[in-house]
Amino acid sequence: MTVTPSPGAGTLPSGPVTGPGPEAEDPTAVSGRFLAKATLVTASLSIAGSLLGLVRDQSLARLFGAGSETDAFLVAWTVPEFAATLLIEDGLAFALIPAFSLALARRAQGVPGDPVRSLVAGTLPRLALGLVAVSTLVIGAAPYLAGALAPGLADPRPATDCMRLTATCVLSFGLAGYCSAVLRAHRRFLAPAAIYVIYNTGIIAAMFLLGGRLGVRSAAVGVSVGGFLMVAVQLPPLCRQLRQRTRTPSGGRTRALCDSVPPERPMDPGLVTTVLLFALCRQSQVLIERFLASTLPAGSISHLNYAQKVAQIPMSLSLMLCTVTFPVVARALADGHVERARGRVERDLALTSCLVLSGVSAVVACAPQIVQLLFQRGAFTAQDTAATAQVLRVYALGLLGQTLVGVLIRSYFSAGRPNWYPVGAMTVGIVVTSWIGAATVHSFGVAGIAAANAVGITTTAVLLLTGMRRHSMPVRTRRVLAELSRPLRAAVVATACGAFTASVPGSAAGGLALGLLTVAVVFGLLARALGALGVTPVLRSVRTATRRHAHGLFR
Repeated sequence: MTVTPSPGAGTLPSGPVTGPGPEAEDPTAVSGRFLAKATLVTASLSIAGSLLGLVRDQSLARLFGAGSETDAFLVAWTVPEFAATLLIEDGLAFALIPAFSLALARRAQGVPGDPVRSLVAGTLPRLALGLVAVSTLVIGAAPYLAGALAPGLADPRPATDCMRLTATCVLSFGLAGYCSAVLRAHRRFLAPAAIYVIYNTGIIAAMFLLGGRLGVRSAAVGVSVGGFLMVAVQLPPLCRQLRQRTRTPSGGRTRALCDSVPPERPMDPGLVTTVLLFALCRQSQVLIERFLASTLPAGSISHLNYAQKVAQIPMSLSLMLCTVTFPVVARALADGHVERARGRVERDLALTSCLVLSGVSAVVACAPQIVQLLFQRGAFTAQDTAATAQVLRVYALGLLGQTLVGVLIRSYFSAGRPNWYPVGAMTVGIVVTSWIGAATVHSFGVAGIAAANAVGITTTAVLLLTGMRRHSMPVRTRRVLAELSRPLRAAVVATACGAFTASVPGSAAGGLALGLLTVAVVFGLLARALGALGVTPVLRSVRTATRRHAHGLFR
């Protein structure tokens, strides 16, 4: 039985869902080999971008320490953080990729004109005009925004200056996010994955070239320059894709596509509204953290920031797979292949949870050694290391929730239609974060803020998972929960073993190496023994790569 979608972009059928047939018969199906290559490219460049992000944070800590000047920049850093979430990572991508997936499906029909170019012409000029207006508004309101975000700062002027410089990223990040969404819908991942490499390179260069004259404001200059470099690196491949035209299929295939693909419609304003509201609610966790931390001693915002940057690396790497598969899921729904989309989401949940939990084990077990090796130099002291490591361990407890939210939210919006349930779930998480943070900040300091973040985002993840069947695609919730429990149990044991072995050597480097090795071995063996699905593809990939290298060496 084939699926006949109801009118609307990617709308799920109301009746029982069965597969549309073998994927091999469908030219829009994506092979596992393509997904593996695309994920490898995306992950490799994302790792490079994350490493440069660490170098950026190391440079910030070395040049300016963890005091009031750095706190001022980090308050202004809220603007690019919000812009990245709304315009590159979670916001525009959730609205644009399903829209362009539908346009590509209609282009494959051979409809008159070019639906892809028509969509660009109908959305890009309006978006650019709106971004310019918002950037100008942020520049003008910078003194008031800085005061509202961190009312406890003794001198708000450095934060105001930095915010005016970083306000340009609203325009540059919006254009970069638009380019990334279009390229990923076309299944082109190289240039979108490289944007954070060029971005962090611009910030690092600006700090070292201009830091002596401008102080911490040089980092804000780097944010502005790096944002426009992200646009420049994507323009050539984007222009090439828009110039292309897919060959019109022959008669029978054209009729089949016309029956399976919904009619073209403009982007739904309700979809854009729900996507942006969700991203805004999610990123407001940062506002809550900075607001509460501004009432603590100088350097508290910096300790929280450095801990977040390290802790989020495992989450970011685990979500690279979803960056590749989100356009695949959106295209599958646009073509009416709901069973294929559901299977892809369930596999993504298994693999990403396994990856992030292995990273959580490593971060919690080796937090002091990681912070000492990465940041303890120059103006960053041993006291800063101890404070940051404590926050890092607490913050890492919420990484599984962060990852599940990142995977599940793509499923809610991949059908390309408005969905208010994720906004409500994220709002509940924000309320939980606010209440717990306000109740614990004066007793536990920054660690209380990190704990509030972990509990709040985990609450959102639980609500999103339990609401999937009713508000998104029919994911088998019990099966997913059973699968998540396997790597979770392995992570608990691996963390305890890794923490013990990391404390044995006298040096930070030796402790980190021994702790990471212990975590990798214990987690891998236990996860495989418990039958965790996510560990099998990783081990298979490692085995294949090892055999290939060995074959080449002996040959």
